[in-house]
Amino acid sequence: MPTKENQFLELLQQHKGILHKVCRIYVSDEKDQRDLLQEIILQLWSAYDSFRGDSQFSTWMYRVALNTAIVFYKKEARRQRLFLPLSNEALSKSISVVDDQKEQLVLFYKALQELNKIEKAVIFLYMQGLPGAEIAECLGISPQNARVRINRTKQKLQQILKYMGYELG
Repeated sequence: MPTKENQFLELLQQHKGILHKVCRIYVSDEKDQRDLLQEIILQLWSAYDSFRGDSQFSTWMYRVALNTAIVFYKKEARRQRLFLPLSNEALSKSISVVDDQKEQLVLFYKALQELNKIEKAVIFLYMQGLPGAEIAECLGISPQNARVRINRTKQKLQQILKYMGYELG
């Protein structure tokens, strides 16, 4: 019979992509991403005994990871601003179409940094393909509220990208 530690490590390995994505959404610096990843894993381990199996492990993991990231993000935001406001030069630049997939991803993550902590969680869960009901469960909101937040966050991201002078092709 596997030990508690082995079960935890196996589940962590199965769902590690979730953790890396959460880290990348909430902080831009690689060192900070590693620090956040360690903090999330520590919080997951500390709370592992509280996982009762009422929901899927991945849903529980999302909730712990996002809550940890939000607290981490608040601490980091107080210490420093991750991105400087756009310059007038960037604003006056005409909209350019970005075709390269890697460049699109970089721009997308930069735009994500402009969202508030809840919007980041909403768009992350949406991008993971979670249904509205599961997003609502992860965030502790109603399914209707989750649908509204998804739509508003998607619109806000589009506006941020346009403001940055880019339109994804």
